[in-house]
Amino acid sequence: MMCKIKLLLCGIAITLGSTFLFQYKAIAQEAAVASALSKPYNPDADAQKDIDGLLLLAKKENKNIIIQAGGNWCVWCLRFNDYIHQTARIDRLLKSRFLYYHLNYSKENKNEAVFQKYAPEGNKLGYPFFIVLNKNGKTLHVQESGSLEKGKGYDEDKVLKFFTAWIAK
Repeated sequence: MMCKIKLLLCGIAITLGSTFLFQYKAIAQEAAVASALSKPYNPDADAQKDIDGLLLLAKKENKNIIIQAGGNWCVWCLRFNDYIHQTARIDRLLKSRFLYYHLNYSKENKNEAVFQKYAPEGNKLGYPFFIVLNKNGKTLHVQESGSLEKGKGYDEDKVLKFFTAWIAK
């Protein structure tokens, strides 16, 4: 009886150890991916001042602004940033038809007033999420990113469809 209990406990310990090791490896892989990607969010930025400057340019160029909300701590935020610059069709569309801004949310700077102004319900979406502003600073749309994903990345057609829907007229 005691031998069976010892075997059972040993089996449980091995199973738990394997599970923890697997989870540790997955977390380590995510951290490695995140560290290899560029960090576009600036916690020190005056986000409202930056957006005000973009609005002046948006009026001049008749473009909408896409704000990608997130932080350098968010692997999906970093993946999206990398994806849009590595995917030629998306990169061309963004550069020609939009102004793009990375709105930081982190413990260093939560930009609460900016989020409240442009996307008061955005914190319910997870990160990244997107805020589409017209050239006058009116929020046209707030978009979660989960519906744009495909596996551990993003779906080009879905991303293009999202951006194309918000090109300034």
